[in-house]
Amino acid sequence: MLLSITQTQPPATDLGYLLHKHPDRAQVFELPFGQARVFYPEANRDRCTATLLLEIDPVSLSRKKSKYDGRPLAPYVNDRPYAASSFLSVAIAKVFSTAMSGRCKPKPELVEARLPLQVEIPVLPCRGGEGLLRQLFEPLGYRVGARAGELDAQFPEWGASPYLAVELRHDEVRLADLLSHLYVLIPVLDDDKHYWVGDDEIEKLLRHGEGWLQEHPAKESITRRYLKRQGRLTRLALAQLRDDEEETSDRLDAATQTEATLERPLSLNQQRIASVVDVLKQRGAKRVADLGCGEGKLLKALLAEPSFEAIAGVDVSPRVLEKARDRLHLFRLPERQRDRLQLWHGSLMYADERLRDYEAVTVVEVIEHMERDRLSTFEQVLFEVQRPQLAIVTTPNREYNVRFESLPVGKLRHRDHRFEWTRAEFESWAKGVGERCGYHVEFYSVGGVDEEVGAPTQMGVFRRV
Repeated sequence: MLLSITQTQPPATDLGYLLHKHPDRAQVFELPFGQARVFYPEANRDRCTATLLLEIDPVSLSRKKSKYDGRPLAPYVNDRPYAASSFLSVAIAKVFSTAMSGRCKPKPELVEARLPLQVEIPVLPCRGGEGLLRQLFEPLGYRVGARAGELDAQFPEWGASPYLAVELRHDEVRLADLLSHLYVLIPVLDDDKHYWVGDDEIEKLLRHGEGWLQEHPAKESITRRYLKRQGRLTRLALAQLRDDEEETSDRLDAATQTEATLERPLSLNQQRIASVVDVLKQRGAKRVADLGCGEGKLLKALLAEPSFEAIAGVDVSPRVLEKARDRLHLFRLPERQRDRLQLWHGSLMYADERLRDYEAVTVVEVIEHMERDRLSTFEQVLFEVQRPQLAIVTTPNREYNVRFESLPVGKLRHRDHRFEWTRAEFESWAKGVGERCGYHVEFYSVGGVDEEVGAPTQMGVFRRV
């Protein structure tokens, strides 16, 4: 059972510091079910590969007969010594525990570094096929390669093997995050575990899924399969994920109300919506997706325009999507109107196949809510992977904040804003994205333009070249 992790950003041997495993030494670790070894097939400035070799002890497995009740030969004839499974997840947590916890004493700056990393697993059970593999890893920003063979060349009617040779590539990911993704998703793909699953597994899932599971489009499926389809445990885990989400949503609701109160005298929200709709109509857009749609204010305006044939709203919060359904009176709309609109749970951080047919995308007052270190992931997903013909991005102009008398000096408009850009900063970012990804960008002002500080909202219109 093999797992290889490769780093290609010089000095690539920094991977050894992060993993706390020296490239010049092979190390051995005893586990309850066998032995793990870590070694480096290659280690130089430009490329460094660390390999985890896990050798399962078949005799030890054969003693755990309770797991195989009703299958007398299963303890002796099975795929566990050869195929990646929950055994590999346990080995990852044991052997790379310091790396998973995000600690690197010799070079602490590496912990938050987003690196180009490649993972290879030669034999990975995918009980759900390559489609499930992509459904789990592509939303996390990975490029997925998979190769399957026949189950048995002498019996082609048996079909394809459920085992895949898998390669995962990510251009910028923290090593701790990559290890957490593998720890959770390998057993999900195998859909089996070698040990009893109890309440403590919920804590493991939530701890290793922190920062990504809550926003993952397949979080319910991941939770159910990780917990071996035990209904009570699945319900408890999903309830905790929802509680975390609702707590965040409540804080955002209060902060959003404060921002709305601040901007109300300018009717700024209505002006933003009108400006976005006008640009979409001028550019002849027919199929429009609003990313970070919130409670559906822009969606309502889009529905009022017959020229938009298909409209989609995407948000990370199911609770907010419920509010959007209520605001839009979705279930009372005429069937023809209802068929034009889709509401989907999803995240701007993850590529989404459902958006492939939408030529125009809007991102209205959303990017300022992102951590700066996640902005590059958003850029990659939207402008390199999804690549819409037209993208409209709006964001506050920080320079205008001095015109809000009730806003303290130096404060941002919304408590959840991670940043607010000046006009020069926004244009620099947008032009950089355009140059890298093949988009021409035009800039517009939203709201009255002040001669000194500009307009309260700035808009970038990206047109694919």
